Amino acid sequence: MGSQKMSKTDRVGTLDQDVSRIRQQLEILKKFLIDEPSMGALNEFDSATEEILEDAFGGSSALLDTYDYAQLGEAAGLMNLSEEAPEGTTHHSQRETIRQRQRVLESAIADLEARRASLSQESKKRKASGPTVSDYMAKTVRSVSLDATLQEVGQCLQKWKIGSVLIQGGDEYLGYITETELTREVVASGTDPLTTTVKTCMREPLVTVETSDPIVEAVRLMKEKGTRHLAVTESNRIVGVVSVSDIIRYYSGVV
Repeated sequence: MGSQKMSKTDRVGTLDQDVSRIRQQLEILKKFLIDEPSMGALNEFDSATEEILEDAFGGSSALLDTYDYAQLGEAAGLMNLSEEAPEGTTHHSQRETIRQRQRVLESAIADLEARRASLSQESKKRKASGPTVSDYMAKTVRSVSLDATLQEVGQCLQKWKIGSVLIQGGDEYLGYITETELTREVVASGTDPLTTTVKTCMREPLVTVETSDPIVEAVRLMKEKGTRHLAVTESNRIVGVVSVSDIIRYYSGVV
């Protein structure tokens, strides 16, 4: 997966795999109830199951602790089970511990399937409302200081291979400048790029759009404000930029 965040499709696929692996372990337990396994076979099964549960829920999951108790026949209280040890026994039989293992794995599957259903429901809602700005925006926010020279800004645009950059003063983004406007200032207006700072020709204020807004809203704003670049906000914080090239990518069907 690298450093990128896992997509919802990937997460659903991973949940499917986890459910399938745990179901396979349940099938083995059913066979153990019919034909009692050796201690070696049961220990091997437990090691594999614990590894699967850790992959699915994390090493600190309470389910792992519960599974440990199930191996000792002590999980019934933790799982709120009504089953009791067979009458006349003082120690938990192997058959009972296998049944308790089953209950823990069934609980694990129920948890994973609930997560999968939740993700599927989110995906349906997103499809119903259409793609949003967050689906196509650039998530890296590039900025330069208010006192940067036009030459420095041009070098940054070339280095980062972008068409616009935000202008930052302290902790705030005050405006932006595009590659086209920078060229116009230097070439058409004869401004000295070595001494002129970006604050003298930046565009302000920033035109913003929300991450949750549909793509068509970004198109509308670009036309209305006469700009090819929008800052993207979430909870009043700038988290990305969307440009005409991103819009074209959407309409071209390129993800």
